[in-house]
Amino acid sequence: MEKNLKTEGVVWDLGCMYAGLDDPQIDADVVELVRMAKEFNAAYKGKLAETLGKAIVDYAAMSMLSNKIMVYLYLSQSKDTADGRVKAKIADVERILNQSSAENMTFFTIELTAIDEAVLEKLYVADAVVAKHRPYIEHARVFKPHILSEPVEAALTRRSSFGSSAWSTLFDEFESDLRFKYKDEEKTLTELLHMMSDSQSADDRAEMLRIINGGLGGFFAKYAAQTLYMTAGSHAVEVQDRRYPSPMDGMNKSNRVSGEVVDALHEAVRTVGGPLARRYYKLKAAHLGMKTLKWSDRNAPLPFTDTSVIPFDEAWNTVLAAYESFSPKLAEIIYDFKVQGRIDAHVTRGRRGGAFNYSIVLPGNSPASFTFLNYLGSNRDVMTLAHELGHGVHGILAGEEQGALMFLAPLAYCETASVFGEMTTFNFLKNRLEQEGDAKRAVALLMGKLDDIINTVVRQISFSNFERRFHGMDTEYKAWSVPKKLSTEELDALWVQTTKELYGEEGDAFTYENMEHLWSYIPHFHSYSPFYVYSYAFGELLTHSLYAQKERLGAQFEPLYLDMLRAGGTKNVTELLAPFGLDPANPQFWVDGIKISMGKMIEEAEKLSREIGVAV
Repeated sequence: MEKNLKTEGVVWDLGCMYAGLDDPQIDADVVELVRMAKEFNAAYKGKLAETLGKAIVDYAAMSMLSNKIMVYLYLSQSKDTADGRVKAKIADVERILNQSSAENMTFFTIELTAIDEAVLEKLYVADAVVAKHRPYIEHARVFKPHILSEPVEAALTRRSSFGSSAWSTLFDEFESDLRFKYKDEEKTLTELLHMMSDSQSADDRAEMLRIINGGLGGFFAKYAAQTLYMTAGSHAVEVQDRRYPSPMDGMNKSNRVSGEVVDALHEAVRTVGGPLARRYYKLKAAHLGMKTLKWSDRNAPLPFTDTSVIPFDEAWNTVLAAYESFSPKLAEIIYDFKVQGRIDAHVTRGRRGGAFNYSIVLPGNSPASFTFLNYLGSNRDVMTLAHELGHGVHGILAGEEQGALMFLAPLAYCETASVFGEMTTFNFLKNRLEQEGDAKRAVALLMGKLDDIINTVVRQISFSNFERRFHGMDTEYKAWSVPKKLSTEELDALWVQTTKELYGEEGDAFTYENMEHLWSYIPHFHSYSPFYVYSYAFGELLTHSLYAQKERLGAQFEPLYLDMLRAGGTKNVTELLAPFGLDPANPQFWVDGIKISMGKMIEEAEKLSREIGVAV
């Protein structure tokens, strides 16, 4: 690890939940949650229509206690995925709580969706709790056609600990155990990917990708292929049993977006985003003195990029100042995260890869947010910090306003605040460089941001196409069939094919050596919640369109934006964006979002590059 990162003290204080894994309060809370579930069943089953308001209050209390238990265990596991004590504790607690939920709680959603609409309308008027939770109730009722009988739902809940989620957990552990030998040193996947993105040497980047790709082949690729089959196969059975019209329909409904909107997003990225990305990479090749990039060069820094290590405290101060420049309220919230010990950034072996934010509402209606990083001191790590803190402020504002059952925004637009945080930090740094007159560093910053945007939009839709295909979609992305078990060789070929669909054929913008196994380490593919990845592109483009309204709306923008974050999961995306004069149901919205973000920034990068003597 780098010695100058200053992350040693940047670790979570989880004392707001438990003192440690041996804290007897964990078991006491599990016992209490089981007791609450039994009482809930006795008090409300068969009479939910008459007691709905009180039932919602009690259901929320159970949700908060469950969050406290499971999130504590999940965060503990993230710091050491191989810790056998944590794994055993999670398995034990999940088994107990799933059994309790199956026996006592299955009726709730079934009865909630069965209440007569006229009865609900009267309750919305007569009961303040029911009125407040109307968005929650209405969203639950969207899934009424897909709910199975109570015995079947209960059986599924009992078995959930032993289904595809178990494969996903084991996948995380295997991935964190991977080691790659580079120049006589063992590196984790996170370390070697970081080194490849930071290296100024094309030969070294190519060698690192060769080592990564080779290390992912063999046993790991075979295991990953099996997890994909288990994920796709179990999901296909559930789709059929629940009578969803397509495998993506459940996720789209959860995201409160239509299939038509999601298709429009994919099509806009294919027809507009892909060509723009290829245009950008030709400019990048010119900067790197290459005719055609290798895949290992995709995230390469420009020759004049400052690749010195940025200590965590410097990154923190930059991000805090950037948030402050837009909204003192948001800066106040993220300042509290550090004071309260809600950020964990120090890289250790066995740690989960990547970065995430977990926001919850704890018992007593107390919102809390926990940010996890593998901070290694790059400019990209600074932007990741800004990104994850954006999730955090979203969770706190919505948690305060909406409570435990409605604070979480759907996946498709839960990325809004995080991308907005990145953009705010990027523009803060860009303005500072412009004031200093440092043209080369401004170009490097701009093109680094373009790397990230293209990764989030084009690469994630490429991921989505790969995921749709192994779940059974045809080559035209029109029709679905039952997913087949694919060999590693078939998955390799599919990965290369779906990559080329957006990044171009061999020699157009890239050559594609040593990248065919990279599908195997993408955790979202192996998740028990398929079709997550398009939400990244959705959120990125939505946020750029939103950000573009900032200048037009002036002082009105910040309060509108904060209100949007406070809405949490109570509105669909059309309702959220209406105050800003935007309509995501219009396919042109996505085309415009690509042009506003990628298109405009590529034009600026080409102009600034010409000014310093680099042109395609």
